[in-house]
Amino acid sequence: MRQRLLEATIDCLVERGWSGTSTTLVSQRAGVSRGAQLHHFPTKSDLVLAAIEHLSAARQEELVARSDGLPRGPLRTRAVLEMLGEQFTGPLFLAALELWVAARTDPSLRDAVGELEARVGRDAHRHTVEALGVDEAVPGSRELVQATLDLVRGLGLANTLSDDAVRRSRILDQWALTLEASLRLGAANDDGVQTKERA
Repeated sequence: MRQRLLEATIDCLVERGWSGTSTTLVSQRAGVSRGAQLHHFPTKSDLVLAAIEHLSAARQEELVARSDGLPRGPLRTRAVLEMLGEQFTGPLFLAALELWVAARTDPSLRDAVGELEARVGRDAHRHTVEALGVDEAVPGSRELVQATLDLVRGLGLANTLSDDAVRRSRILDQWALTLEASLRLGAANDDGVQTKERA
């Protein structure tokens, strides 16, 4: 029942937005009584936050499993970017976007969303580091990973009003080349510094 409520919440957010989503509508869509829904989630905010958090965790697990099947070598970076691009253009991203916009003018919701976004952001960063095989001890590498996530999030925003797949693909092609070169250069510079320090 809880799972049905969470999935119905995401569906409603995507289809109707924050203002068009109500706990009554979610209960009806999930085939759950209003009383049962209120028992698990007393308010709309409780319900939406739980749905975003639950499905974000499920999506991260899915991405971790999918990473195992990505190619090794020079094609891996572009494949990781494609995977991230899908994450930031899917239903979960659209639902989260509705929540962020609502939180902008709702102080109590903003605090809760801020905490949730911090946790989800840390998970996304860690997963991207692992998927790309980045050594965060190398100066600048952490910022490159964060720039990658910010770029893909921005491309996801651009896709909300119209299909931006062609332009997004070209940008990700170029970013993959830039990212690879930057990470290699950073690693080479770091090796050089460490060699000098040992000498």
